[in-house]
Amino acid sequence: MFDVIKSDLEVLEEGLLAAVSSENDLVTEVGTHLVTSGGKRIRPALCLLSAHGGPSFELSHVLPLAEALELIHTASLVHDDVIDEADTRRGAETANARWGNQVAILSGDYIFARAFHLIANQGYGEYISMRLAELVCNLSVGEIIQDHAVYQASRGMADYYDRIQKKTADFLEICCELGALVGGASPEAAAKLAAYGHDIGMAFQITDDLLDIEQTSEKIGKPAGNDIRQGIVTLPVIRALETSPAADELRAIVTDMDMTDEMVARALDIVKSTDAVEFAKQKADEYLAHAKAVLPEDLPDEIREAYIMVADFIGDRDF
Repeated sequence: MFDVIKSDLEVLEEGLLAAVSSENDLVTEVGTHLVTSGGKRIRPALCLLSAHGGPSFELSHVLPLAEALELIHTASLVHDDVIDEADTRRGAETANARWGNQVAILSGDYIFARAFHLIANQGYGEYISMRLAELVCNLSVGEIIQDHAVYQASRGMADYYDRIQKKTADFLEICCELGALVGGASPEAAAKLAAYGHDIGMAFQITDDLLDIEQTSEKIGKPAGNDIRQGIVTLPVIRALETSPAADELRAIVTDMDMTDEMVARALDIVKSTDAVEFAKQKADEYLAHAKAVLPEDLPDEIREAYIMVADFIGDRDF
């Protein structure tokens, strides 16, 4: 999928390790664990692809931005895991499970700071710094909205779409937009790539929510039905609440802070007995189709192909 930037991503990995190193051995140990615990590197890859599509690509110039984007993502996941009391992510032990909440939270703060340190002296300009600050704000707001709504019945699809835009779509949008600008693309081309990033971000989160319904714990690296267990109402559950004959039972389960494993299993059965999974898949496919259609016409063929492969991967992913 990212063959065209394979060598760039290899250099990125070295940069990430250097970025989280510290004079303190524990900080380095935690940081190394976090940046080597898997991950598809979609965010920095999108940034690098967008930069390659511009007329003035220089790897040394765009790499700090790509690394900063991945570090922001990593730091946000560390904080998410503490909030969710998660023991595993991507099949690996979380920082909070291994070192405790205090070390995990402070490590996340450290990684956030290292991300902004990377771009501080790159001459990217005020706009890029502002957009990165907006990104962290939106990530935080998205989590606050989600946390405030846990164990509540659905507020409707519009609220769901707003939440996943802040949690995921804004991030991929910014990766594409800023990579394009650093690569010298025109504002018009950067805007089209931003729209592509937004659409695949919406589809990515919908697909992620579907995996929580459809896949096994072993497949996705975290407990199946974990969103339901945490009282997080996602698109398939919202659809089931609107259409299932057992909607009242499902509503009682997802609003119960003391739900058991049996209740989670029953909720999954109710959701799967409706058209909720197919409905959510169709919405994701609509976003992906629009993402492909909005790509700038003058992209190099190999970059366009990579973008299309990313969209196809999101539509087909099962982990």
